[in-house]
Amino acid sequence: MEGKARFIFPVLMAGIMAFLMTGLITWLNLGFPPGFGWLWARAFLIAWPAATVAAFIAIPTARKATASIVRFIERS
Repeated sequence: MEGKARFIFPVLMAGIMAFLMTGLITWLNLGFPPGFGWLWARAFLIAWPAATVAAFIAIPTARKATASIVRFIERS
């Protein structure tokens, strides 16, 4: 991935993952209490920036690991 896409992709991926995971974890911990949407939104707004930083760190590592695994599989 090159150009602007290499910066946009991790931000969007992190946002989608943070949205889904904070929704699930909020529901598992609290059920559906009054104000569930606000609680979820608060968790999401905290998680998205953290997930974005994690994505920028993890994506290069995951690409290298994937390439290594594929090379190993193809040799077998």
